[in-house]
Amino acid sequence: MAAYDLFRCRRTIHEMLKDRGYLIDSSDIDMTEEAFTEKFGDTPLRESMTVLVQKRDDPTDQIFVFWPQDPKVGVKPIKRYVERMNEEEVKRAILVVQLQMTAFAKQAITEICATEGLSLECFQQPELLVNITKHVLVPQHQVLSKEEKSILLKKYKLKEAQLPRIQLHDPVARYHGLQRGKVVKIVRPSETAGKYVTYRLVV
Repeated sequence: MAAYDLFRCRRTIHEMLKDRGYLIDSSDIDMTEEAFTEKFGDTPLRESMTVLVQKRDDPTDQIFVFWPQDPKVGVKPIKRYVERMNEEEVKRAILVVQLQMTAFAKQAITEICATEGLSLECFQQPELLVNITKHVLVPQHQVLSKEEKSILLKKYKLKEAQLPRIQLHDPVARYHGLQRGKVVKIVRPSETAGKYVTYRLVV
């Protein structure tokens, strides 16, 4: 069962990275459970599933995905991951944890992000068993570029603070790795208009 859960989580992670604009091979998304077991074994060693990929339009923008082995993650593995990020000059990473992190680990991440200018996101494994953006009730979210955001605000003569908001900790905002100040275009189906578009500011 553990291997099946990891298989599903790994697929969601690759879909997430692709949606964020990273170079992901379709074979990683389409990998079957059998192929996963063949590659990683019946009881996969989580550390062997580490991923490092780059943005499609910017090879210098890279992200790691780490899979800590310990069920409850402490400070030691965090420091080890940060060392590796610094060695490879990578500024962003996602941690997929089995259960949760210790309070000390969470504090360490906050301090590291503040002092070293790194971004460390944390997802619990159960959150990734299903790709929430594929759920029928979740509308399509598109992240606007700086230029698109500027055009939008000029077009409607708005200040960014006047836009409706989406919380930084919203599950879809976390899926897309959004940061404060980003704007998302949300497209919902509409019986009368075909589609209904709204814009939200990440706060």
